[in-house]
Amino acid sequence: MLDDTDRRILRHYQADPDMAMSDLADRAGVTGSTLARRLDRLRETGVLRGVRAVVNWPALGYEVEVSLRITLDKTAPRAFDEFTAAAREVPEVLEIQTFLGQVDVRLSVIARDMAHYQMLYRERLLTLPHILDIEGLMHVARLKSEETLPL
Repeated sequence: MLDDTDRRILRHYQADPDMAMSDLADRAGVTGSTLARRLDRLRETGVLRGVRAVVNWPALGYEVEVSLRITLDKTAPRAFDEFTAAAREVPEVLEIQTFLGQVDVRLSVIARDMAHYQMLYRERLLTLPHILDIEGLMHVARLKSEETLPL
């Protein structure tokens, strides 16, 4: 499991992943070689899955975000597999989550504008297999969006 040094490294790393490794080592209170070994171990154990760019969708012209809650026809033996495989093929579907309960799947979808969303909805999303019910929730504001963990 993680010790205090690992947590300290992760806390500083997630706060500024572009920081030079020498600065990260200084802030975490370890040597450069210790930092390298620990980061390698964190990657090997799957704690660190990578570093990625966060893209500002509106800056690229995507102004609409919709969350779709979907109930699938569970009488079809491969409903989940076939639905998720087809949903993965829609580039505007950014996230697919599955649930237990009345709602089976949630899709996070982006579109340039309402006309684009309407086209996506009619031509790509409603044609996904095994949909029994679908409810769209239009995002109005994102009040908190945090990916860092309290370490």
